Amino acid sequence: MTSSTNQLSLPTKVGLAVRDFFLSETTRYIVKRLFQGLLTLLLASIFSFLIVQLAPGDFLTPFRQNPQITPETISDLETRFGLDQPVWTQYFLWLRQVVTQGDKARSIAYNRPAMEIFWERVHNTILLSIASIAVTWAIAIPLGIISAVNQNNFVDRFLRVMSYIGQGFPTIITGLLLLFFAQATAPLFPVGGRTSLYHEDLNLIGKFLDVAWHLILPTLALSITSFAGLQRLMRGQLLDVLRQDYIQTARAKGLPENRVIYVHALRNAVNPLITILGFEFSSLISGSFIIETYFSWPGLGTLTLEAVQAQDLFLIMASLVLGAVMLIVGNLLADLLLSFVDPRIKLSRLN
Repeated sequence: MTSSTNQLSLPTKVGLAVRDFFLSETTRYIVKRLFQGLLTLLLASIFSFLIVQLAPGDFLTPFRQNPQITPETISDLETRFGLDQPVWTQYFLWLRQVVTQGDKARSIAYNRPAMEIFWERVHNTILLSIASIAVTWAIAIPLGIISAVNQNNFVDRFLRVMSYIGQGFPTIITGLLLLFFAQATAPLFPVGGRTSLYHEDLNLIGKFLDVAWHLILPTLALSITSFAGLQRLMRGQLLDVLRQDYIQTARAKGLPENRVIYVHALRNAVNPLITILGFEFSSLISGSFIIETYFSWPGLGTLTLEAVQAQDLFLIMASLVLGAVMLIVGNLLADLLLSFVDPRIKLSRLN
């Protein structure tokens, strides 16, 4: 079989490789999930649009309360933005504008393309959220393993107390405490913005360090509560796996304890955490709203808040729909990662 394959021409080999790729289980699963995601995205956009419409008034409410603006001007603006139409008609007008114009759909409040404004901020939010997830996992996973390996010892009790304390502080309180800490240690930790005033005068390494220095407090504020819950979950999952019969069998065969824990047990204990990672990926947009406000981080949190206050429909919908996209992509990546980490999990059996 190998010799006959080697005798094939290069185009034939490429064609066979392409065929195998498109007929593979992974490709079929991705295509299936993407079609399901499109339906989910459509339903999410409908519900999001209806929820936004439940808010009293609209973008033109301040204009209606201004006696200097004539009713004719108000009527012209209502017709221009479709605000004089029923809710379902407004939704289909919005959907048609998104499909046909894409990134040219204009923000009502800013009178600029909504996606242009959106992409100016989204990378800041993603940077902050990814930094938070990385710090959370880098702390929680090792501490959870240490706690499970030292079950009921002093180290385990101490780490459990720390996790209880961490879970007792919501993000809003953690952010306030870190603001007080920044004030007490000023000017050690910068508060406000993503960069310093002299950022453009720095070299490439200096710019990177400047952004990283501004990231420290917001990242800690987002990570403290998250790491506590993840640490407890890691501990519980590893303890459950360590009680399984195949782990006892591996120990009875004389395998080193480190190999038993880090090769056999940890590989199975981490599966539920990978599933959680998919949901964390979907919270990249919404999870940092409060912290962005506290630390004046120029991300989507402050932009969405301004859009809600101005009832800017296109910006609000862009934020909500992107959150739904993150959820779909996050769950898909989690399923693929689960299949990669544990070959026993077949994609065809995942819903």
